[in-house]
Amino acid sequence: MADQPDPQLAEAGRRRRRPRHANVLVLQGGGALGAYHLGVIEELSAQGIVPDWVCGVSIGAINAAILAGNRPEDRLRQLARFWERVSAALVPPVAWPSGCAGEMWQDASALWIALMGVPGFFAPRFPPAPCQPRGSAGAVSQYDLSPLRATLEELVDWDRLNGGAMRVSVGAVAIETGQIRYFDTGGPDARRLSIDHVLASCALPPAFAPVLVEDAWYWDGGIASNAPVQHVFDADWGRDKNIFQVDLFPAAGPLPETLADVEIRAQDIRFSSRTRMNTRRELELAPVRAMVRRLLSDCNPDLARLEPGELAALRRFAEEQRIDICQIVYADKARAGRARGYDFAAGAIRAHREAGRRDAAEALATRDWRAPPAAGVRCDRL
Repeated sequence: MADQPDPQLAEAGRRRRRPRHANVLVLQGGGALGAYHLGVIEELSAQGIVPDWVCGVSIGAINAAILAGNRPEDRLRQLARFWERVSAALVPPVAWPSGCAGEMWQDASALWIALMGVPGFFAPRFPPAPCQPRGSAGAVSQYDLSPLRATLEELVDWDRLNGGAMRVSVGAVAIETGQIRYFDTGGPDARRLSIDHVLASCALPPAFAPVLVEDAWYWDGGIASNAPVQHVFDADWGRDKNIFQVDLFPAAGPLPETLADVEIRAQDIRFSSRTRMNTRRELELAPVRAMVRRLLSDCNPDLARLEPGELAALRRFAEEQRIDICQIVYADKARAGRARGYDFAAGAIRAHREAGRRDAAEALATRDWRAPPAAGVRCDRL
């Protein structure tokens, strides 16, 4: 009798044939809370983890463009420059009050920003929308994104972003169809990304006007899905991935005690639910894919009745996914009021950045995330 193959050797051989795993950074939208992304990226860098692919919506798309559109040695500095620019000189740098006074101070800070805009990001339109010509950009938005366009032109090298060193995906919603679309520098539908793709991803209505990209008008991808992780699951199917999923809104939280608490909790649930659903879906599908692989490998006679196209689709569905997901969730927010997404005060931005480093260090401590993922789909926390 011929010797039986050693399963461990066979597995080692399959691993050698698989391409190197990809480090994928997934950045959720959340306005001023996006400074948390910077802290996470700084901690990833400190631990020697460099993204091969970054996927973002809204403020996540802005951070993704700056990250991928610079030389490795300049990435963190340019990201920090962006956040320093959009938070400079907005409100007086006084001590942050606590309790009810703190919430009132944050509301006042957000109101000031609503009236004056954010340097390097957006400016209020004048005259206001009701006084603008019907159908114009000014008639359908409250703010002008021209300052952000100028900022990104300065901070992003678009040739480098499209050069392939780091794959970039940004999500936006087609207004007339309501469908989210990911513009991607990699994969079968790869295209060259421009500043308009990024502006479309963060054109949150009614604050910002829609952006024309290619043949359609787009709004912020977050209004359809604030969780770009599904695109990462579906794209580049055959490659192992360590996914660093940065969520600005936690799924779990306490029962509200005030009206302000109700608004905050509703935001968290609204913006986190799609993320949780997509991750759960992949975790639930992993054992099903394994069962189908066993059926295919055993040459089950029932499969003979399938059409060639059906069999090919089944094989693709069953293809082994090796994905480890490191969820980094901004649950304990440094500035947690209802205006948190609009509070670009320098103190708030610094606090979010520091929290990102803290939470990332805690999440990354669970294993050596420089190593490739194990078989199947695993998630540290959900």
